Amino acid sequence: MPSASIARVLLDSPLPQLDRLFDYRVPDRWREQAQPGVRVLVPLRSAGRQAKGFIIELADEVGYEGVLSELDEVVSAARVLDPAVYRLVRRAADRSAGVASDLVRLAVPTRQVRVEKSWMARRAESADEARARDAARPIAPSITGYAADALTPVLRVDAEPLEGAGASRRIALAGIPSLVDIGEGTWVPAAMRTLAELAAATLAGGRSAIVSVPDYRDLDHLEQCLTRLVPADDIARIDATQPAADRYRAFLRGLESRPLVLIGNRSALLAPAPTLGLIAMWDDGDGLHVEPHAPGIHGRDLALLRQEDTGCSLVLAAHARSTEAQRLVELGWLTAVEPTGRWRRRITPTAQQTTAADSAPARIPSTAWKAVSDALASGPVLVQVARPGYAPRIACAECGETARCTACQGPLGIARAGASVSCRWCGSVAAQWSCSTCESTRWRTVGRGSSRTADELGRAFAGARVVVSDGTTPLQTAPGGRTLVVATRGAEPTVAGGYRAVLLLDGEGMLARESLRVVEDCVRWWCNAAALAAVDAPVLLVGVGGAVATALATGHPERVAEAELADRRALRFPPAVRVAAVAGTPDAVARATSAVDELEGVDVLGPIELDEGRVRAIVRLDYSRGAEVASRLKAELVRGATAKVPRPPGSAPRRRVPALRVRFDDAEPFDDPGGRSTV
Repeated sequence: MPSASIARVLLDSPLPQLDRLFDYRVPDRWREQAQPGVRVLVPLRSAGRQAKGFIIELADEVGYEGVLSELDEVVSAARVLDPAVYRLVRRAADRSAGVASDLVRLAVPTRQVRVEKSWMARRAESADEARARDAARPIAPSITGYAADALTPVLRVDAEPLEGAGASRRIALAGIPSLVDIGEGTWVPAAMRTLAELAAATLAGGRSAIVSVPDYRDLDHLEQCLTRLVPADDIARIDATQPAADRYRAFLRGLESRPLVLIGNRSALLAPAPTLGLIAMWDDGDGLHVEPHAPGIHGRDLALLRQEDTGCSLVLAAHARSTEAQRLVELGWLTAVEPTGRWRRRITPTAQQTTAADSAPARIPSTAWKAVSDALASGPVLVQVARPGYAPRIACAECGETARCTACQGPLGIARAGASVSCRWCGSVAAQWSCSTCESTRWRTVGRGSSRTADELGRAFAGARVVVSDGTTPLQTAPGGRTLVVATRGAEPTVAGGYRAVLLLDGEGMLARESLRVVEDCVRWWCNAAALAAVDAPVLLVGVGGAVATALATGHPERVAEAELADRRALRFPPAVRVAAVAGTPDAVARATSAVDELEGVDVLGPIELDEGRVRAIVRLDYSRGAEVASRLKAELVRGATAKVPRPPGSAPRRRVPALRVRFDDAEPFDDPGGRSTV
């Protein structure tokens, strides 16, 4: 590549006023190494400071007539910021009024010098050796359980233009709700095998694949499936739990020219991938796909933007379709694909019963009790509960108000049998608690957590082994035989051959959670747990009726997404519209909302008070207004960040708090902004 005299650099800074490219002159000593994508150090104008950054592009001249500063240093000749990744983060940041460098920080791991030097030396491998290795790839596997004509467009090698038959390459895939044996007694969810087969077929066609899953459980299952289909050297795992060297090594492999399969959590969607042919996501409704750090991008949005940029195939797979995926199906942008044959998992609703007129409802109805007892004779049984611990909530015995910690106002509970009442937030022991409403000192337990449920079932089913899997003691697999597995949602382990029965408890309480997404979340949790059952095993849901129970009993969970989306369209709730939460000082929020309120298709809810001196408003907007609203709110962010804040004479300097914060597409925009979930 010919050398150039001007480098346009993206600074590694969270400040919105610095979210643009800065021009620097390339000194002669750095002409060869200064290429797009490399790390650099550049000077800032004040106090002789330096900033980290990446060269985005090179130019021979610019319109600026003054004297440009020179690059201080090219940190490494490795071109770690791939152009396609930069385009993705730039579009994603602009879409959410965010800063591109925040996403680059997630996309490019911290440099590991030894790993990088070893990788650069290995890249000298000859082209003949690379071609020989690629020619030795196995034949593409068939996709088990799906009609070939439904998935053939997804696996096409040629890049198909979006305006043609591109919709056939973008699918909402219903996962096969069962476990499968992939050899050597290893049982995994069938959906992980499907994703592995799709990725392996894409690789056999000479293109790369990215597969993103919510957590380490799914990632382990996916990797186990892939290692049986493709050589280990063609798989790169990008996982935040990896040692820094391993993660950086896997990231660098994505910069090579040979195709590979990249697997990981949400950060894998930002990884470089040569000749990308497929992006697949599992369970896009899972909250773990949302990046908690600014600008809070959902992995699904990254997948949609990257698919649009590259023209690759896109698969959003799940046992229960999210409302966002349902919207895209109804728009015709995604094509719904289901397994062939009778692969609908039916979940039987079971009403709660009482034993006497003054008795509370039985937690496990007699029909469910009999099903569990019969199933234990032939194998393990899964019991899903809503909460971990022993007594997840303590309430006042007099007025019924939730007992709160006197130190932090968090909810009180009992973690295990015999333990003291303590705060679930800060851990403080409630030694001298009294109700803040009626001043009573008497309390009672509310609900049963995983530990208490395990104790009760262990006494009820004498001789059965009882195993608990929750956030404290997570299990990937559980033993077979006469075993009761009590698990919180999302922590259910697999067993060889599948569970002989699955009992879903606390359904009524789970649906009572105050959340916009509560119904679709519950359906997703229940369907994922039901998929761990053996093919002929009963799945029973306690305490749920109505349309949700009907959809699950008939094996059509997508009907819940349809109904939820219809309701949200009527109410102008996401995903029928986009939302942006705007928080900050009253003046800053007022300026920001007034900048967008006059736009057609935009309305503002609030503001409401958060805490002393801060308020929050919610901006609802049609999708067609997204770019304009994001641009105007970004301008207000820059204004707030650059405004001078007066300081009283003689007062000590203090850390500057941003006057305004903006978050687009918040997963729970209408939740209580001052509280924390206690579910």
